[in-house]
Amino acid sequence: MSQPSSSASNGTNQSVPTQLDTAELNRELVSIFECPVCYEYVLPPIYQCHRGHLVCIHCRPKLTCCPSCRGSLRSIRNLAMEKVANAVFFPCKNASTGCVLCLPYPEKLKHEDICKFRCFPCPCPGTSCKWQGLMDLIVPHLTQDHESIITLQGEDIIFLATDTNLPGNIDWIMVQSCFGFHFILILQKREIYHGHQQFFAIVQMIASINDAEKFLYRLDLSCPKRRLTWEATPKSIYEGVTEAILSGDCFVFDTTISDIFSDSGNLAINVTISKRNS
Repeated sequence: MSQPSSSASNGTNQSVPTQLDTAELNRELVSIFECPVCYEYVLPPIYQCHRGHLVCIHCRPKLTCCPSCRGSLRSIRNLAMEKVANAVFFPCKNASTGCVLCLPYPEKLKHEDICKFRCFPCPCPGTSCKWQGLMDLIVPHLTQDHESIITLQGEDIIFLATDTNLPGNIDWIMVQSCFGFHFILILQKREIYHGHQQFFAIVQMIASINDAEKFLYRLDLSCPKRRLTWEATPKSIYEGVTEAILSGDCFVFDTTISDIFSDSGNLAINVTISKRNS
């Protein structure tokens, strides 16, 4: 009498886990971490209400009771869920704009800061523009929706800021294209305290932080027998310029200096973009 094949028996009675099973399990686990308020993910440190419901650390300070059971919110740490979170791969928050990566949560947070599918707000300061979009769409937005912004070609150009002697807060913006990249010159006039105004000038590069560090920009104010120069690394669009302006990490000068270098309120700024020496 012939014996049944052991390999045939194993193939009939046992199932082998597949990659699809693992992916499906991860999706099920990820769904457990969805915040019921903002629908982002609840990431460590994870706190729960007295019945075990979760809410993310960003929404929790805004709530007076649990959004799921209306019970009281207490500082109960859910260590078990934090351990589970360490084993889950969370999708990048930019999945809706094209990112397909799923990462452990510490790597997810770092990745999202530099993700190429990240959406950026309009870089124009002092406006109520609510536009947001991918990096490649920033310059088309500026040129199409902000008619006062001019675009100049070349690594060494002169930008003319007009009516700098007018009172109040004023912004001037210029897009400079060279070396295959776009650079944004931002010039702001702000009242620092009553009766005292200052100018802040900085160049932002529409590129990654690594690309921005490969370049230098120089801003020159000049007139007969005088020259005032600022040189620095451009700020990446990923960094923004607000903090640099607030901390004075940019070209700063007051109205007295502006009057020296301007002609009837028109201030010429020589903007030079150069590559760093390798």
